[in-house]
Amino acid sequence: MEDTDVEQVTLALLDAATDKDSEVQEQVRKSMLTLGKQQPDRVLAMCQDYLLKHPKLVVSHRVVILQTIELIVGCRIEEISNPRIKSIISLASDEMTRSKEVIPDWQQAASNILVAVGNKHINDIMEEILSKFQPGLLPHFFVVKTLANLSDSNVYGMVPFLNAILGTMLPMLSMAKQDNMKWVFSSALCHFSDSILEYLANLDKAPDPTVRKDTFSSEIYAAFDILFNNWLQSRESKLRWTVAEAVGSMSHLMASDKLEEQIPKLIPAILSLYKKNNEHYIISKSLCQVLDASVSMSSRVLETQLDSLLFALHQQVSAPIDYSNPPTVKNHNEVLRCFSLLANSFPDRLVMFVLQKLENSNERSRLGSLAVLRHFINSTTSTMENKKLLILASIRQPMADHSNKVKKRVVQVISAMAHHGYLELEGGELLVRFIVQHCALPDTYQRGQKPADPEEVTNEALRSMCDNTLHLLTTTVGRLADVLWPKLLYYLTPPQFSNATTPLCKSLIVLGSKKKSNQEPNFNIDFTVEVNLPSPQTLMVRLLVNAAFPFSSRGHGAPSLSLLQILSINIHPNTEILWEKEIPPLLSILEESTAESLDKKQWGEKLLKLLSKTLSTIDDDKWVCQLAAEATRYLSTYNNALEEKSFLYQCIGVTLKQCFNKEVVKKQLQEMLLTAKHSDAIEREGVAMGVGLCANSHLEGTLAKLEEFGKSDAFKKSPSIFNLLKERNDVEVEKVKSTLILCYGHVALNAPPEKILTRIDQDILRAISKHFNTKVLGIKVETKDLTMKLSLVQSVGLIAKAISECVKKKQGYVFSRKQEIINVLLDFIKAEPADSLRTPLRHLVMTTFANLMPLDPALSENESFELLKVCVNTVFSLPPEIQTPEKTKDEETLDPKQRKALYKDTLAALQDLLKSFLARDPTPDGLQNIFKHIESWLSSGQDHERERSVKAISHLLAFYLDNLNVKNMVTFHNLGALLGRLSPRCSDPHPAVRTAAVDCIYSLLYIQLRYEGFSLDYKDEGVDSLLLLKEKLDNPDHSVLYKTCSDLTKVMSKRLPQQQLTTLVFMLFEGLVDSQANCCRASSVILNTLLKNRGGGLQELVPEMLEVLHVRLQNITEEQVRVAVGQTVLILASQHLQTVVNTLVNQPLPYDSWTSEMWMALGADPIVANQIMEMVMEKLLIMAPYVDQRDSMMRGGTTKVATNQPLAMTCGLKELLLNGQSQEPALSRFPQLFSCLTVRLGASVGVSAPKDNNNKHTASIHVAGVAADALRILLARAQLDEVMKRLDEDKAWDAMKEANAHVIGVTLLARAMAKHAGPRLPSIVECLCPSLNNIYECQRVTVTAFFSELLNHHVVTELMLIDVLMNNMMERISDPCCTVRMLAVRGLGNIASGSPEKVNKYAKELLAAMSSGMEEKDDPGKLITLEAMSGLSKVLLYLDKKNVHLLVVYIFMKIKPFLESENDEIRCASIHLMGNLSKFGSGEPVFKDQIHNVLVSLLLHLVDPNPEVVKACKFSMRVCAPVVGSEQITTMFQNHLHEDKSLHYGEFINDLTKYLIQDFPGMLNFYHISVIQFFKSSWAEVRAGAAMFIGFLLGNLQEEHFSHLNMGTITKGLVMLLKDPDPVVRVKAAEAMGHFH
Repeated sequence: MEDTDVEQVTLALLDAATDKDSEVQEQVRKSMLTLGKQQPDRVLAMCQDYLLKHPKLVVSHRVVILQTIELIVGCRIEEISNPRIKSIISLASDEMTRSKEVIPDWQQAASNILVAVGNKHINDIMEEILSKFQPGLLPHFFVVKTLANLSDSNVYGMVPFLNAILGTMLPMLSMAKQDNMKWVFSSALCHFSDSILEYLANLDKAPDPTVRKDTFSSEIYAAFDILFNNWLQSRESKLRWTVAEAVGSMSHLMASDKLEEQIPKLIPAILSLYKKNNEHYIISKSLCQVLDASVSMSSRVLETQLDSLLFALHQQVSAPIDYSNPPTVKNHNEVLRCFSLLANSFPDRLVMFVLQKLENSNERSRLGSLAVLRHFINSTTSTMENKKLLILASIRQPMADHSNKVKKRVVQVISAMAHHGYLELEGGELLVRFIVQHCALPDTYQRGQKPADPEEVTNEALRSMCDNTLHLLTTTVGRLADVLWPKLLYYLTPPQFSNATTPLCKSLIVLGSKKKSNQEPNFNIDFTVEVNLPSPQTLMVRLLVNAAFPFSSRGHGAPSLSLLQILSINIHPNTEILWEKEIPPLLSILEESTAESLDKKQWGEKLLKLLSKTLSTIDDDKWVCQLAAEATRYLSTYNNALEEKSFLYQCIGVTLKQCFNKEVVKKQLQEMLLTAKHSDAIEREGVAMGVGLCANSHLEGTLAKLEEFGKSDAFKKSPSIFNLLKERNDVEVEKVKSTLILCYGHVALNAPPEKILTRIDQDILRAISKHFNTKVLGIKVETKDLTMKLSLVQSVGLIAKAISECVKKKQGYVFSRKQEIINVLLDFIKAEPADSLRTPLRHLVMTTFANLMPLDPALSENESFELLKVCVNTVFSLPPEIQTPEKTKDEETLDPKQRKALYKDTLAALQDLLKSFLARDPTPDGLQNIFKHIESWLSSGQDHERERSVKAISHLLAFYLDNLNVKNMVTFHNLGALLGRLSPRCSDPHPAVRTAAVDCIYSLLYIQLRYEGFSLDYKDEGVDSLLLLKEKLDNPDHSVLYKTCSDLTKVMSKRLPQQQLTTLVFMLFEGLVDSQANCCRASSVILNTLLKNRGGGLQELVPEMLEVLHVRLQNITEEQVRVAVGQTVLILASQHLQTVVNTLVNQPLPYDSWTSEMWMALGADPIVANQIMEMVMEKLLIMAPYVDQRDSMMRGGTTKVATNQPLAMTCGLKELLLNGQSQEPALSRFPQLFSCLTVRLGASVGVSAPKDNNNKHTASIHVAGVAADALRILLARAQLDEVMKRLDEDKAWDAMKEANAHVIGVTLLARAMAKHAGPRLPSIVECLCPSLNNIYECQRVTVTAFFSELLNHHVVTELMLIDVLMNNMMERISDPCCTVRMLAVRGLGNIASGSPEKVNKYAKELLAAMSSGMEEKDDPGKLITLEAMSGLSKVLLYLDKKNVHLLVVYIFMKIKPFLESENDEIRCASIHLMGNLSKFGSGEPVFKDQIHNVLVSLLLHLVDPNPEVVKACKFSMRVCAPVVGSEQITTMFQNHLHEDKSLHYGEFINDLTKYLIQDFPGMLNFYHISVIQFFKSSWAEVRAGAAMFIGFLLGNLQEEHFSHLNMGTITKGLVMLLKDPDPVVRVKAAEAMGHFH
């Protein structure tokens, strides 16, 4: 290879070094580096020359070249000649210093060359650099920077020069006026100092071990003097940092006396930098180095600097740390190192300083002080030992800080103190209190909210940290056990610690369990000694109340119960065995429950039972009395937790019940009533329940106390100035009265039955009445206070319950005040707002009515009517539950849960009330008396009102049936009326109404059966079937719902008399046009039933019904009604087929869903369906599929427009086939239907729908789509699932419908049929053949495409169809239609795939057809040519050699022009054909030449942009491999060129060029000229491949073969490619250039 070629290539690469594409740039650099590694001297020389010849080259370009030089030097330093090294040093030095201005990228690149050379040639470098580092002259910026970098990269080489360099540099420092020069000198001094320190630290490896620190001390000190005294005060922050960094590094090299002398000035100067800079890490690092140096030499003057040092360091340590910004974290750690260094020398001063700083209330200051304190506690343990008490005392102030950030740091300090023995000391308990206090923090944010400030420490985060700390102290610091046990018990009872209960209990459980199992004596708590602890009684009460609300306060229930069990012996020795048995099952319940699933009432009762058993087991009246007293005193702690307080009242009630001391009972009752917060409903209920429980054992005493309290001062209004407080006092007194009224109710409920009846009128009702009514001037005035109303209602209800219990036990009783009470309660309901439900008053009143109903005396008819009317109307008229009521001024809106519960309770109460009424009169008349109140609500327009009314009747009828006792054979006279109203609801749009309506009918029919005399246990199969229908009514599937309604109707009609059925049918028929869907649904069901049973009898109604259906039902959207109408039409069609079909065909297109379903319904009867199919096929055969209509005069041309009747018929057939019942007739006529629809599809492609001026939608029909859909449905009916699956996978249906893809679609259809429906083909082919001579071109295309693909499958030979199909294809070769001819050629080629054994039989015809196909003139898209080549490729595989031998070269010559065709498919087919020809040319020298002629083309098309062309190349080269004439190449082609495997093209071409050079050296000239021609290919990939080919050819070529190549042309070509518009080509060109060596 000529040197000039390498130079030309290098030059081109140098030119391209700043290509706009980054990948090209990268490759250019790589190639330059490759050339440089091979011929370092020559390439370096060219780089130098290039830079010298282009002095005005842009900086970025110079930089790339300089960087290349640096890389070559870096990896080939050993091989570069000394003269070259010297010239490079000279060049780099010149480039670096040519511009006096600083141009960083350029000069840095040059400097990097010097550093790279300096790793080996330090002396040459120093000689050059020092020539530009002359005493008395200020050097260039980068000269100094280079020296600094050299000292880093070559420590051992540079340090010996440093003394001289420092000597020269010192005078220069005072000459530096510019900040950048000062910066570079400072940076250099910093690097020099670090290098010297590294050299001294590794003297054993150093070349000169005699070097000592003092060698440099004087120079370093002199430099320090200038830097420190002059430059450190610069205004430029970057300079100040660098000077500070340098001073830090230099301090270790200064003589001790000099450093000692400088400390008083140095430290204040460094500290002052903190104020001038925002980035503090460098300053802290420098300060740390100075302090380290000072402490190492035991500086005496350092102490004088302590105050200012501590002040500044404290400011630094108090700065906030940003963990996303590493320098702030590094700074914090450096500052803590400074504190550690000082603490080792001045421990007392340091500790005192930090503790004093803790007193400062500034948040940042405290955070810093606490960080240092924690650091001291953890890192300087021995120094801190005698300062523990002092630290303990000092931590108190930050503990009182309000900031959560400070508290978080305090917790960290406490944790450190705990691990180092502080908490056992006096005052340690305060730290424990602090932790517990913060375990009890409330939430900062509601659930889901997030803090705005990410640095904020939320209460949740702090609380969680304290929980973990308390757990760690309990479990990991063993010696703390006696500090925490039993003192932690103190925190369980004060309410301010309630949120800490869970972690407290857990810790106490751990501690207690450990002590108990180890039998430690201090497990037993002496409460007389531990005076600060709560008493056993208070502890027990607290833990029980916690357990009653197990999911409150972060789930404190289970831990509280577990702790109670651990403490058992400490609460009372008698409890241990009982609790071991009782508490674990309770804990199991909690484990399996959630806050939502736990039955709170039942759970509360279990705990009260546990308390009761415990008190019986303790069996100590004194202890129980004390418990009652303490529990009562403890009530006030729950003033902010009323649910808990209410439970505590119940606990007190249970305790008093088991207390024998009547005085104590009286006193505690008085205390409860006096201190209660009567204004709160929950507390009132709690007090009343407590008092009631107490009355179980102390009835007399309780009633006496209630009466006494009723007369006490609590009811006397205190006088006030001008009665200003009158209203408030009224309100308070009302609330107290409410409590008392409730108490009386609970007393009645809980008192012993044998004692209570005598007390009801005399004591209880009298007292209630007295408190409820107020006398004004002798007249009773009833209160408007809701609380009192609710209390009265509840109380009366409880009394009624109590009386009922007594009456059940055979105690007779007449409740004389019953009607009086009912009237009062009715007035309450009437006063309630009709449009909202905000209070439980309605449901409480109705529950009370239900409890009162069974009691004597009974109500009169008018009284009953009034009561029912008021109650039914007040409940049914309520708005739906989900509707949000408007908020009034005084009332708060209920939350959805409360609202739901209120509605549920109110409706249930009404049901119970209605049942209690019916129970008094269980007769048809009694039922009718209630029904008349509900009847009007059944037809309400509101869903919720209908639902309520039907459900009410359903419950009522079920109750009636359960309690029915028929004594005489009487009629159920209102059955018809009830069914007439209820049966339509079975298809109500509201599911709940439907279900309830079926229940109603079920009950009604069974009631009828009972009245007919059937026994109680008689089961009617028909009626029972209604229950099964209920599930189906929930099903939203309309067909299911339709069937269910039909079945329901059958059952009803069977049980009902004729006239009632007629009436019912008439109502429902009218309902067909009703706005309510329920009527429509029921009507359609009955119509169906009638038609099925009495079709003949209804003959005269047929026209009218069709008219009704046509006019009305088009708008019905109800699916079930549509289905029912379809069945109606089917029955009509079975009688009047022609009329029905004509009517439907004349419906406007596209059919609406109503008409479509009518057609579909006709498929349900095989006979009807068969007749319709015959009719449709006959019409499609004889009628024109479309007409050609001229477009507008302006545009000219014609459009195919579908004819109306065939289109309508196809649409109808499609809908009919959708019916699964049409399978039988579809199968029997499958070949005819398939052929008919396939041909219809062909005639529909590209055809527009006819325009109908009356119907704009007609034009939207996809004509071909209709035929395709019909065909698709036909295949489904024929159960050709595999065919369907294949067609869907291949998306064949979409293709068949569109003109541009129709042939592909039909081909896919034929393929699927051949593979999965072979036996059906003969009859299909027979049906299709006549269409090949059809006048419609489109139909010939469709059938030819179908037959063409069939020939691709062997099944046609098996079925003996081959001759028929081949003859048809031969005929079509001369078809006037180009597409048909192309498909015919394709079909002939397909014989090779389908029936290869027949190829030679038709050899002559096939070759003639294919040859003429390749020469086809009337072939605009070369499609026939393409098919001819593809077909010939396939056929050649099976033709005998004798048939082809003479034609090989002729065909080869015809193919060659197509190899570079722009058409991908033609390129692909020609390459494939070439491969298939190879077996006919093996052994022929002329064929081998032809292969070598196209080898380059094939190789380059291996990277063709089209993957199919790539596969074709691989195939052809693999099969042609034996003809090439090289064993190595043959093996290589056969091993690597597989269509389905990826090919690493670079490696492949690299190896191939080696074999070409080896086996065909004489053809190298031909090859490289062929490749160069592809430099101008239109495909970028091929151009890039050509560049690679040439590159590898050059890379693998031995010297002696270069004479075969025209290097000038190659070089010129590659240089041209390096300027190609495509970056991929430029990359490969650059890569190829890397092989020029």
